[in-house]
Amino acid sequence: MKKLYLTVMIVLAFTVNAFAIPTSFAPVVKKAAPSVVNISTTKTVTRQIDPFFQDFFGMFGGNHPFSFGNGAPQKYKSTALGSGFIIDREGYIVTNNHVIEGADEIIIKLQDDREFKAEIIGTDPLTDLALLKIEPKGANIAPILLGDSDESEIGDWVVAIGNPLGLGGTVTAGILSAKGRVLGDGPYDNFIQTDVSINPGNSGGPLINMDGEVIGINTAIIQSAQGLGFAVPVNMLKNILPKLKKDGKVSRGWVGIVMQPLDEQLAASFGLSDTKGVLIADVTKGEPGDKAGLKAGDVIVAVDGKQAKTSRELAGIIGSKSPNERVVLTIIRDGKKQNITVKLGERPGNNQIASNYYGTQPKQRTGDIVVKDIDAQQARDLGISNGVVIVNLNEDTQAYKKGLREGHVIVLLNNKAVTNANEFYRIYDKMKKGDLMAVKVVSPNGSNFIAFAKSE
Repeated sequence: MKKLYLTVMIVLAFTVNAFAIPTSFAPVVKKAAPSVVNISTTKTVTRQIDPFFQDFFGMFGGNHPFSFGNGAPQKYKSTALGSGFIIDREGYIVTNNHVIEGADEIIIKLQDDREFKAEIIGTDPLTDLALLKIEPKGANIAPILLGDSDESEIGDWVVAIGNPLGLGGTVTAGILSAKGRVLGDGPYDNFIQTDVSINPGNSGGPLINMDGEVIGINTAIIQSAQGLGFAVPVNMLKNILPKLKKDGKVSRGWVGIVMQPLDEQLAASFGLSDTKGVLIADVTKGEPGDKAGLKAGDVIVAVDGKQAKTSRELAGIIGSKSPNERVVLTIIRDGKKQNITVKLGERPGNNQIASNYYGTQPKQRTGDIVVKDIDAQQARDLGISNGVVIVNLNEDTQAYKKGLREGHVIVLLNNKAVTNANEFYRIYDKMKKGDLMAVKVVSPNGSNFIAFAKSE
């Protein structure tokens, strides 16, 4: 009986496995491939000739084959290849922004080798997506269906079709390896990870599920690794597509705050029971959050009743809203929940605020943390009215390990404003070794809270 039971289990295991592994990807490819296009771009690149080579080859006279003329910057044509896919019969095509950025000419080649010039309808560098359009001139083109990336699961079979290394119509397959990957500092990083073979030229092509629907736009690879490809979720595309078509860009909601994730010590210092929520490290004066009454030290836990557990979740929710839209932020201030309505502004570009960094000041006192009054010019450079500069910090302390550094300006200590060095030491000296401290620090790179235990 045991032998029979074991045999049945083995047969069932093979049966389940047979259902899980497709016998062929051909049906998916036949359905999706006619919608995938090859994209070739041409752009003008200006190159400055190194004076050394100009002088060296100039010795041979102006007619020498290696002569660079009169030394002026040289212009030449650069070509690049990528992929894309047709989304409707009007000729709209989706690809990556980096595929077409700066292009003087864009040529779309269909599966049947027909070629069309394309125009750029809209771009969104923050998600690396772009919308193109061709005029099909009555020709029959095959749009692909957009699926639901939220419904896709880790372990699903997926297929990529594209133009890797100029080899048009290449098909590769694998599984969906992970979701919600963050690769860089982009505020909307939320990549699908796959082990599908992806190479240069696949960028902008579709990642397809077993129903022949697009669930992602292949975007990035890690060249030093194998089996690590990344795609923008198609739901992100669907959210911004109307704005790209209408305005050629994506205008996003903006509160005007500096967000910071909570760790256990920070949460405890603000009287919170867990780390779910987003700490406001700073509020930009004159921006929507400031006008609505948000303050540094507030913790945002929800937007319009939707929970925001992390900074990335909050940025995504606010970024999906439109400028001038009103949202209700649920915050915790001084241990109490309250709702604040904010009329959103428009997210500005990613230009960082440039400030001159201040040097280390002479020590005025010994100890793990030594501070000095901030001078008027430093305060103006940082856009603050009060604070003390850290001029010496013991690197063996928890404060240093948690990110505090010499040159940082402390403006709040345990949520109390620090106006000068005497005020800082008055609060600091009353604390015992091991007591939890939370300081708000400002530097040219921005502001944030740091929580640590007092060491001395």
